[in-house]
Amino acid sequence: MKKNRYPDAYRSLLRLRHSPLQAARDLYYIHVQLVEENKIIRGTNYFVRFSELFTIPRVRRATLAAHTVMLAQQMCGINIIAFYSSTVFAEAGYTPRQALLVSLGFGAVNFLFAFPAVFTIDTFGRRTLLLFTFPQMAWTLLAAGFCFLINTDVGTARLGAIALFVFMFAAFYSPGEGPVPYCYSAEVFPLAQREQGMAFAVTVCLGWAAVLSITFPRMLLALTPTGAFGFYAGLNVLAFIMIFFFVPETKQRTLEELDQVFSVPTRVFAKYQITHTLPYWFKRWVLFRRNARLEPLFKVELDKKHKLDGGDGGSQEE
Repeated sequence: MKKNRYPDAYRSLLRLRHSPLQAARDLYYIHVQLVEENKIIRGTNYFVRFSELFTIPRVRRATLAAHTVMLAQQMCGINIIAFYSSTVFAEAGYTPRQALLVSLGFGAVNFLFAFPAVFTIDTFGRRTLLLFTFPQMAWTLLAAGFCFLINTDVGTARLGAIALFVFMFAAFYSPGEGPVPYCYSAEVFPLAQREQGMAFAVTVCLGWAAVLSITFPRMLLALTPTGAFGFYAGLNVLAFIMIFFFVPETKQRTLEELDQVFSVPTRVFAKYQITHTLPYWFKRWVLFRRNARLEPLFKVELDKKHKLDGGDGGSQEE
C-alpha cells in the first residue's frame, strides 16, 4: 500500500481475513493510518525519526520493550552454546567428532522446537511465552553446569546428562525467546518510526551477540564451564524480571490498540505487575482459586470488531 498497490494489498487481505467485508475494513483502516503517518513524517528525515525513538513517550516505551526482549535473547545464553557448542561439548569430555555430532543435535532441537511458536505466539501471547520459558531456561542451564562436576569415572553419565540439559535448554528457548523478539519488535512501533525502531532493536541484539562471542572463551577459562553456565542461568532470572516489568502483551492488537498499550507510563505498568498481576498469579496458581480475577490495566472496546469478526466480545486484559 505504501507503493500504491492497493489491488494487490486487497487480494492479500482476502487471504488473511474470513470475509471480503473484513478485508475491505482493514484495507481502509490501513489506508487511514498511512495517510496520518505521512502527515507526521512529511518534512522529516531518518535522523529525526530515529531521535523520536527516545523523545516521544509512547515510542520510547516501545523502544524500551523491544530492546528488553532483544537484549534478553543474548542474556539467556543461547549464543554461547550456538557459537561454541563444539567447545562446550569437548569440555564435557566428548571427542572432537562426537562434539560435532552433538552440536548437530543441538541445532536440530533448536530448529524443530521453533515450530510450536507458529501456533502459540498468537494464542498464549508473546509475554506469556517469555515468562514461561525463561525460568525453564534458567534451571536447565544451571543443571547443565552442575553436570560438569560429575566425575568422569562414572562412565557416560556425565556426557549424557550435559547433552540432555543442553538439549532441554534449546527446546525451551526455541518457542519463546527465539522467535518472539523479532515478532515483538516488528509490531510495537508506529509506522513512522517502525523502520528505525526495528533496525536499532536488531542492532542491540547482534551487538550484544558480538560481546558474547568475544568474552565467552575467557569466561570459560576464568569461571570453568560450571561457573559460566551458572552466570548465564542468573542472567536468565534477571531477564525474566526485566520482561515482567517492562514488556506488555501485544498479541492480537491493532496499531490503535498498541498506542493505548504504550501510552501507560512504565512506572504505572510496573506497579500494576506488583499490585495486581503477582497477587492474581499467587491466588490462581498457588492457592488454585478458580474465582481469582485479574483486573485489566486498561480496557479496549471491541464491540464493533466483535460484530464484524463474529468473535468473542469483551475487553482484552493486559
